[in-house]
Amino acid sequence: MLGPLGAQERASVARQCAWRRYREDEQIIDHMSDTHDVCFVVGGRVRVVMHSLSGREISFDDVDASGYFGELSAIDGKPRSASVVALAETHVAFMPPRLFREIVVGHPDIALSVMQRMAAIIRRATGRIMDLSTLGANNRVHAELLRLAKPALRADNTAEIVPIPVHSDIASRVSTTRETVARVLGDLARGGIVVRGGSGLVIRDYARLEAMVEDVRGE
Repeated sequence: MLGPLGAQERASVARQCAWRRYREDEQIIDHMSDTHDVCFVVGGRVRVVMHSLSGREISFDDVDASGYFGELSAIDGKPRSASVVALAETHVAFMPPRLFREIVVGHPDIALSVMQRMAAIIRRATGRIMDLSTLGANNRVHAELLRLAKPALRADNTAEIVPIPVHSDIASRVSTTRETVARVLGDLARGGIVVRGGSGLVIRDYARLEAMVEDVRGE
């Protein structure tokens, strides 16, 4: 996000941020907490989650190094809309909301970048709401595999998801159980659609998997 800033501007921003390291599974921000910093992932990886009243975890997104989160509270001044936990040892820079707003107002290209990111988040959320409303658990797993694989789609109709997705992670994203995810992946493997590779899960026939989801959506 800060790429358009010059070196001196970035150094000035860095001096105004608070820096902290987190261990794996350590919470970085808490849902409904009254903090408003924008958080930049300098190193490591984090997950944006919420928990139901029964304690079930619902996963929204993972943010890798060079990404950021927390901009909603910085913009509207309201409590956090979700919790964020570290997936590995993670280094985070906390930018004060005042500074974030100054940068966005003073740099239209950065403001556009923030808006484009929000638009992408809204589009993904809309797609998932539709999936939850129209697809059964099996096809929701199929749809999530498509989302994970799409950035790595190759010209030969294959794609590899790296690292291999954890069953519980997929389950938390599509509101189902780990057992269901394991069963669906087993069925896809027996059908020759997916196979475990050396470091990832290979989608051997992306178009076929996509058709399995679209056929149900079109009913």
